[in-house]
Amino acid sequence: MATSIRLSQETEQRLDDLASKTGRTKAYYLREIIEQGIEDMEDYYLAAKQLEEIRAGRSKTYTLEEVEQHLGLAD
Repeated sequence: MATSIRLSQETEQRLDDLASKTGRTKAYYLREIIEQGIEDMEDYYLAAKQLEEIRAGRSKTYTLEEVEQHLGLAD
């Protein structure tokens, strides 16, 4: 899938330098950056969204004791 993005001049230059010094393509490094960083982004933004849902009262939280009791794990 082709995707285009705009980078700041500084970031573009850093990417150019890295590619030229290592003999790899800019596309290689962009894929690496995205693949390595997407999990962190998912964790952060999905957690922030869930927190928003909780604060707005659209999602409920449970105590550890409630979960253990529901799962039949309570002592």
